[in-house]
Amino acid sequence: MEDLIEGIIKQIGEDPHREGLLKTPSRVKKAYEFLTSGYKADLDSLVNGAIFEENTTGMVLVRDVEMYSLCEHHLLPFYGRAHVAYIPNKKIIGISKIPRIVDVFARRLQVQERLTDQIAQAIQETLDPLGVGVVIKAKHLCMMMRGVEKQNSELFTSSLLGLFKSDPTTRSEFLDLIRTGSH
Repeated sequence: MEDLIEGIIKQIGEDPHREGLLKTPSRVKKAYEFLTSGYKADLDSLVNGAIFEENTTGMVLVRDVEMYSLCEHHLLPFYGRAHVAYIPNKKIIGISKIPRIVDVFARRLQVQERLTDQIAQAIQETLDPLGVGVVIKAKHLCMMMRGVEKQNSELFTSSLLGLFKSDPTTRSEFLDLIRTGSH
């Protein structure tokens, strides 16, 4: 990968042997390894048994989970916040696992629409809850820095499963909760 990065530096008209660029190929390689680490992640290992029997029936919501990903069309970042909720079906998950599940899928080359669905499906498959709701609000540098150059545009995506899709009251409660005080 370092040779390829050096080639890109040359192709854009820079000198890869200039002092400030000498270690850039190595740094970029490490950055991409981190930013795409979701491909190597294993959900079962990540959850690590942190599923607990509980008879609660109220909505569980982790709101404003910071997320960073790479647009698969331009390899430019998009970033924002994910809101993830579920209605337990006699099982709950350790709350720190939800942001980690978001990261597993965000740390891949992505489109926001698929990312939203993958998070919802992972929660569904892991817990078999009565419903799952995921909303992501993000800014895309591919829209901000190039192309249409619209710096204030945000993309909202949602994935609603089970009660979040079939029950208007559950859906409304979820949407009200993520709107209240959200960034």
